[in-house]
Amino acid sequence: MSTPLSSLAGELGRIAHDAGRLILKHYADVSEVRTKTDSSPVTKADEEAEALILDRLDKLEPGVPVIAEESVAKGHVPTPGERFFLVDPLDGTKEFLQKNGEFTVNIALIEQGRPVAGVVIAPAKARAFVGDGKNGAFELAAPEDLPLEIANAQRIRARKPPSSGLVAVVSRTHRDAKTEQYLAAYPVFSMVAAGSSLKFCLVATGEADLYPRHGTTMEWDTAAGQAVLEAAGGSVTTLEGVPLIYGKIARGFGNPYFVARGLS
Repeated sequence: MSTPLSSLAGELGRIAHDAGRLILKHYADVSEVRTKTDSSPVTKADEEAEALILDRLDKLEPGVPVIAEESVAKGHVPTPGERFFLVDPLDGTKEFLQKNGEFTVNIALIEQGRPVAGVVIAPAKARAFVGDGKNGAFELAAPEDLPLEIANAQRIRARKPPSSGLVAVVSRTHRDAKTEQYLAAYPVFSMVAAGSSLKFCLVATGEADLYPRHGTTMEWDTAAGQAVLEAAGGSVTTLEGVPLIYGKIARGFGNPYFVARGLS
């Protein structure tokens, strides 16, 4: 059976899945947790997964710069250029440590500031989401003990808001008063709490309609999820309605506040 995904998107999925399988080997017993200079936690799982991803991306796309969270934390910051990868090897380390399953592996390809392909793998939930700007967005099963079956990708699509009201997805660990105030202006029927870049994917699959974020995020936190959501027909913009772009060196790769939406 042929796959609807491009060969590049499919390979990004395989790389992220293999990194996720490696992370799960550490899941039951996290023996070492350190604190980085920004006060966020880091584990061997983060570092080993990033090493795997960097090695595989170098083989897949030699010479293309990779901006990866743990490498940046150690001072290795390549100049991104017009085409580069953004990598978060373990998005949601706090969720990983709490063992709630809501952590992901994020890989995105950026071209001229926009995420054109991306993959989000939730290893503990065995869910994979791939966004390909030319071919659409897809969900795949991602079992720990089997390779990713790219040929069985199922197309996903963001939904139009139902008449009963919106489902808003909010951060499990970073919920704040500004977000509550923002959502008060919308006909929100229910809220769902989730960790990591899964929030983008819940909007992409039509399980939620709106994800506002009034807090600190980095480009590697959001690029892959944005690629999936935009490929599913949704959008990610600043609060002023400008598309969220990447390669913001002057901001230290930090993002402004943003809102992710399904179909309008």
